[in-house]
Amino acid sequence: MSRSTIPARRRPHRPLTAGAVVAVTALALLGGGPAAAATRASGVQPVVTRAALDPALVAGRGANVGFLEQEAENAHTNGEIIGPDRSAYTLPAEASGRRAVRLTPGEYVEFALPSAANAITVRYSIPDAPRGGGITAPLGVAVNGKHVRSMTLTSQYSWLYNQYPFSNDPQAGLLNPDWWITECSCVPSATTPYPTISTPFRPTHFYDEQRRLLGRTYRAGDRVRLTAPPGSAAAWTVIDLLDSELVAPPHVRLLAANVLAFGADPTGRRDSAAALDRAIAFARRAHLKVYIPPGTYQVNRHITVDDVTIEGAGSWYTIIKGREVALPTPAPDGSVHTGVGFYGRDAADGGSRNVHLSGFAIEGDVRERIDTDQVNAIGGAMSDSTIDGLYLHHTKVGLWFDGPMTNVRVTNNIIVDQIADALNFHTGVTNSLVAHNFVRNTGDDGLAMWSETTANARNTFDHNTVQSPTLANGIAIYGGRDNTVSHNLIADPVREGSGIHAGSRFGAEPFTGHLRITNNTTARAGTYELNWNIGLGAIWIFALDRSIDAAIEVVGDAYLDNTYNAIMVVSDWPVKDLYSITNVHFRNVRVDGTGTSVVSARSSGSASFANVDARNVGAVGVNNCGSFHFTPAGSEFALTDLGGNDGGWLAPWLLPNTITCDDRPPVSPPPPPTRW
Repeated sequence: MSRSTIPARRRPHRPLTAGAVVAVTALALLGGGPAAAATRASGVQPVVTRAALDPALVAGRGANVGFLEQEAENAHTNGEIIGPDRSAYTLPAEASGRRAVRLTPGEYVEFALPSAANAITVRYSIPDAPRGGGITAPLGVAVNGKHVRSMTLTSQYSWLYNQYPFSNDPQAGLLNPDWWITECSCVPSATTPYPTISTPFRPTHFYDEQRRLLGRTYRAGDRVRLTAPPGSAAAWTVIDLLDSELVAPPHVRLLAANVLAFGADPTGRRDSAAALDRAIAFARRAHLKVYIPPGTYQVNRHITVDDVTIEGAGSWYTIIKGREVALPTPAPDGSVHTGVGFYGRDAADGGSRNVHLSGFAIEGDVRERIDTDQVNAIGGAMSDSTIDGLYLHHTKVGLWFDGPMTNVRVTNNIIVDQIADALNFHTGVTNSLVAHNFVRNTGDDGLAMWSETTANARNTFDHNTVQSPTLANGIAIYGGRDNTVSHNLIADPVREGSGIHAGSRFGAEPFTGHLRITNNTTARAGTYELNWNIGLGAIWIFALDRSIDAAIEVVGDAYLDNTYNAIMVVSDWPVKDLYSITNVHFRNVRVDGTGTSVVSARSSGSASFANVDARNVGAVGVNNCGSFHFTPAGSEFALTDLGGNDGGWLAPWLLPNTITCDDRPPVSPPPPPTRW
């Protein structure tokens, strides 16, 4: 969530073996030619993964993307492999696959290209400045031993500290001393003597990423070496992964309102916001599209869009970049800053319609979390609209839609390094689709539907990839009616969340109708809840504000390498006798590896299970605490066995409601997942 009225919880992870990866080396690469010979000579072999997993394990799940992922720990290096580790506030925990490579000045990591490429993306971390604010440091990029260009890395958009809503100051005292914290198992402001709180307190959000065109196309087998040069200002550089891509030439639109004709500056030296406004106004009158050719355009405020199509030359070529600007007085919505973003009109003013945005990047300048700020890349209300092929970077939320609104299609976008969510359908968004989007390193939920005040309805999150949210969940649904979460790939949530979450919380309207969660895969999901002092599940159903009794159908999911439980149903302790969770149905689900149980029940209610197969289970199959009254009749949570539940996890003696409560069971790290 980007905004909340209750304190966010914080939770650490613990060490665990990372997911398996498989070398993917084409026979042609081994057959001959200079590139193949160079690869053999160096000993570097390309290992292609998806979410640090063998791609075969996640076939048909997640976004279709134009790049190939290679984890640094599988490449050739003279640096140090760090991890695996799932303990929050550590560099490995926030890395893809929970491992990365640490370089000191003079050290390198080298990748063999698995396919022809002319562009790379490097995910990395470098230290913060001693008093916060970040540093910059160079990274050398060489191909086949020849230096091609340098990258200037920065930690100015990384490194948050402290309690929600976080601080950029590593030396700051507690932001909320009246909150209970695990570090002292106390409420500091109510404790005498006041506990010692070490600083920096709870560092997080370590990683950033940077894209770079290489200037020419290199062949499969060519060796890309990333070097932290001697004398670097960074005492260490952590490389998490390299994405390589063959980027198509720039898209050209001749018959259009070209923003250059209206005074836009493609060098980025002058502000182009007014020029974009003029081009949009002309295009609407002339019934033309707006075209933004290659270049970097400075825009430091919102661009209002309504009944207009805006096309760029491609997200690698057309970049809309802006500074965050402090407002002289707060805006009516509470914002104290503005910044670059394309916004529909407010829903209260009728919203916008027929908006189509494609083929450009939005580079923001958001370095702190202020929940009232509207400093998102895309915002407002946009009905009957499409958002396609954008690259959204360094804003607060990639796309925050405030409805009511209907029929928006968000497809094929890359949304990375956000301070809060990647996308949120907030309040009355209906009949809309989010598909084939790639999300990495959000500071809150990756993709969310939040039915505050007005229910979201009939929306679908389909074939998206969400990796490494540093806080909260990969995909979260807060209330609503007849929504679907399907064919998604979610990996490596870090703290205070799960891979998939259905929550009656944040004042959301109730779940009604159905919620269908089908054919998704999670990897290394489920985190440690600091306040509860327990582990969550890869899928987590939570009754906090009210009971959940709508039909929740979980069909065809795969939960791989689960940190704790695969499935958790829970109501919070103060409301455990008020609210229950019923009408939940699991069918055709596979669980490969749990640190603890397959199912953890900490609520009254019921669920049914059919063809749920599990292996490598670390504890009793069902950890059933019910609502903690431990009655002679058994737990208040009942499980119905509909047959076909293989692996011995749902033994007859557990049915229907045997109390098997171990409040904090020991964790047995499972082996890496393999093909079923």
